[in-house]
Amino acid sequence: MVIQISVAVAAIAFAGLAAYLILTLRKGMTTLAETNKTLAEVRNAVHGLTQEASGLIRNANQVTRDVKGKMETIDPLFESAHDVGEVIQTVTDSVKKAAGIRTAPERIAAGASTPQLRVKVK
Repeated sequence: MVIQISVAVAAIAFAGLAAYLILTLRKGMTTLAETNKTLAEVRNAVHGLTQEASGLIRNANQVTRDVKGKMETIDPLFESAHDVGEVIQTVTDSVKKAAGIRTAPERIAAGASTPQLRVKVK
């Protein structure tokens, strides 16, 4: 009689455990289905972002090539402006030497102080 009660209790416990596992597995399947749905949405979003990013990269590359080409085009202009600046500096130094005016580096090298400006007021 005790064995029959023990077997009945074990059978009821097993049935309860099986029912609990079935409910848990159903919840797990529901969660897994929602996860798969979310993952599919994320894949679609990432695919769209990838296409958009590719377009932006193409545009950035095109702009970079355009800017590089324009820089190469105006480089000779800047070199010419630099050369003109050097020529003007040379002419200015020559005029100062011809007029007997010392340049600032020459005054510093000679140890002379900067000339003071005097204004005469009537």
